[in-house]
Amino acid sequence: MLYLLDANVMITANNSYYPLDRVPEFWEWLVHMGNAGHLKMPIENLEEITNGTDDLADWLKAPEHKEAICLDESVDITLLQQCTAHGYAPDLNDTEVVKLGKDPFLIAYAMAAPQARCVVTTEVSKPSLMRANRHVPDVCNTLGIQWINSFGLLRALDFSTGWKTKVAV
Repeated sequence: MLYLLDANVMITANNSYYPLDRVPEFWEWLVHMGNAGHLKMPIENLEEITNGTDDLADWLKAPEHKEAICLDESVDITLLQQCTAHGYAPDLNDTEVVKLGKDPFLIAYAMAAPQARCVVTTEVSKPSLMRANRHVPDVCNTLGIQWINSFGLLRALDFSTGWKTKVAV
């Protein structure tokens, strides 16, 4: 399974429970898992972070981190259009399209191999929201795409602060 990370996964981890300067093991683990091909972030979502000026942006701009985390493929425009039309609405106006941000890209990459890819997001399901207000989990559910939250990822890939000793065994 390839886990595709929403930018909010790293942003929330850094701002809330795994700050870069306090839990470096988490960030080393992300790089390790990225290099092993277990998790990636599409460039469109990655740029939501690297266009910033904080410590997370600086960390992700480092070539060894960016190369490990960044998904090395281009989005399929047809899948992106299908995601937008069927996951959100077929008649979004320009303001709504802007509001979507990069979420449709993330989901479209998962649509390229729905049995082998899973979206990871901190967003929670709110099925009552419509059009451009829909959350990633609800769009994934509509399109038959697997998704989990950050903690589901940690369980699925068995993160612990002592992960290096497990790898060395």
